[in-house]
Amino acid sequence: MKISVIGAGAIGNLICGYLKLKGQDVFLVGRDDSISTIKEKGLQITGVRNHFTVNIEAHDRLNRVSDLVILATKTQDVEEAVKENLKFIEGANLLTTQNGVFADDIVSRYIPKENIISSIVMFGATYLEPGKVVHNFEGNWVMGRIFAKNDERITRISEVLNKVFPTVISDNIQGMKYLKIFVNANNCIPAILGISMQEAFADIDISRISIAIWREGFDVVSGSGINMVSLPDFPLERLTKLTSMPALEAARIFSGIMVNLSKEPIYGSILQSIKRGRSSEIDYINGEFVRLAKDNNLTAPLNKRLVKLVHEVEKTGRFFTKEELLHKTKGLVG
Repeated sequence: MKISVIGAGAIGNLICGYLKLKGQDVFLVGRDDSISTIKEKGLQITGVRNHFTVNIEAHDRLNRVSDLVILATKTQDVEEAVKENLKFIEGANLLTTQNGVFADDIVSRYIPKENIISSIVMFGATYLEPGKVVHNFEGNWVMGRIFAKNDERITRISEVLNKVFPTVISDNIQGMKYLKIFVNANNCIPAILGISMQEAFADIDISRISIAIWREGFDVVSGSGINMVSLPDFPLERLTKLTSMPALEAARIFSGIMVNLSKEPIYGSILQSIKRGRSSEIDYINGEFVRLAKDNNLTAPLNKRLVKLVHEVEKTGRFFTKEELLHKTKGLVG
């Protein structure tokens, strides 16, 4: 199977590197700075599977026909990536990997819906610099069709990708994608503070903000009539249990989970974008709670405030202190 990966960030590099190590015919597309470094020095992966340097065929545009194109950009970059590479995308199976729920709709404007497979990445990686990523923790790779029923094509693709990460085929990928938003919803905290998740969530007061994010988001999603479905690595019961127990108790449990998530510092996708001088995906994560609230005559004041704070960091380059964040969210956290 000829596979092309568009996006040389944390997830794109990790997927491409591991596929190459398994002997797959893989091709990487990314921005000039990353591609030139990878061509010169190879792709360096460290983390839970030790250290590897992998030689990858890499270019700034897709220039070959592929059986499978894995789209590993952020949601805000999906449309540009598809349009730039459309000549070699429109006849291929395309696998989206983005957080949030909008990537598949964006892609469907340009290629046939029956060629689109949606996926959810449950493993974690951090982009260090061009050509260098850390694989922080293992996890499943969930996939399924949004616009059609799963078929033998997705089974074949799943079997190939299972060589690098355990794959799961879902018949309700949309319900899982909404639950995945909760997994990512607390990435806004280290992005606002400019520190790792472990450092941010070691503070119980900061972890209480995270529980409040989940509570508000759960009320909005439920009030919008959306039925979420458990993920292999994140059961729905974990969310409902933590959001229903006393806030301080829930915050202590959440803090313990996050502090021990990885030996290496984890910064989250939103802060990684900010550090690279690019816009983040905040509007597709916490911003989705805000959008749903507006569309369904509900309210999401905490998530609305946090989206605004992330955009302020993006604009000014100045991170907030923990004390400032607590002050900015005062009265919005139970």
